[in-house]
Amino acid sequence: MIETAIGIVDSTGGQYHVLLIIADGQVTRSVDTQSGQLSPQERDTIDAIVRASQFPLSIVLVGVGDGPWDMMHQFDDNIPARSFDNFQFVNFTEIMSKSIAADRKEAEFALSALMEIPTQYKATIDLQLLGRRQRITPRIALPPPTRTAYSRSSSFSQQSGVYSRSSSFDQQTSGASQQRSESLKQQKKPAAPKRPDTYASERALEDRILCPICMYKSKDLAFGCGHQTCYECGRNLERCPLCQQNITTRIRLY
Repeated sequence: MIETAIGIVDSTGGQYHVLLIIADGQVTRSVDTQSGQLSPQERDTIDAIVRASQFPLSIVLVGVGDGPWDMMHQFDDNIPARSFDNFQFVNFTEIMSKSIAADRKEAEFALSALMEIPTQYKATIDLQLLGRRQRITPRIALPPPTRTAYSRSSSFSQQSGVYSRSSSFDQQTSGASQQRSESLKQQKKPAAPKRPDTYASERALEDRILCPICMYKSKDLAFGCGHQTCYECGRNLERCPLCQQNITTRIRLY
């Protein structure tokens, strides 16, 4: 995402941009990563932020939902030397959970998100980054993966021998021995059913991106509590359908 934003800035001839990232979780950190060390994902993110400081680009990361966000301020402070301080973290959930009026919450959020923008913009001018194109190789964003379903025509549909047995018994009162005949009939093996973990992964993906109300449109509206719905379902709601908190703030997601 950051690398793509760098390409956009450079393609516009070095115009000043602000990259707003809305996240509901921290950068992936493996349980095997020791304290004081960075995971590969964290290292890649830091490297991208450092590289972005060579362009007129400010990065604002807004944390929504439960987080946790306790490590984000430390993450911000531990970014190595950059051309200028181009990264700002804002804890949206913490601000909106304060016992103050809604208009004061909105003002505090706007101040926290934008207070460093003037200083960062001035830094891009002083460093002569503004209006300068570096002609980097643009990154081409990959399209989202397409969902595929198993079918009878898939490679899992194979002919295999399955046998059924029918038996008939002729019992005679004269004490003759039982006579039994068996016939074997080859049948077509049914298509392999979808694996349980496939159902689980597809359901988890749908829960993450689809509106919990209509279960059709993508989530593009966030409330102050951190939960999300699509704009059409959530624009007139008074209470969050998931936690029942009063809705005082709505943020469109793009």
